[in-house]
Amino acid sequence: MPVPKQSEPKAAHPQTTGGKPDRRPWKKKSPVEVVLEQAEKLKAEIAETEEELKTKRKQLQKFEEARKIFEAS
Repeated sequence: MPVPKQSEPKAAHPQTTGGKPDRRPWKKKSPVEVVLEQAEKLKAEIAETEEELKTKRKQLQKFEEARKIFEAS
C-alpha cells in the first residue's frame, strides 16, 4: 500500500521580512483618468517612435550620399 504524503500548510501570501508590502494598494480609477493615462502613454510612445524615425532618416541620408559617391566614380 502506498503511504499518503503529509502536506505542510503553506501561506497563501508570504510576508516579506522588511514589513513592506510587495505591491501598492489598488486604487480605482475613473474612466476619465484611464483615458488620460492612455493618452499620455501614446504621446510618449509617439515621441519615442519619432526619435527613432529621425535617426533612421539621418542614416538613410548618409547612405544616399555614399551611393552618390560610388555612382560618380
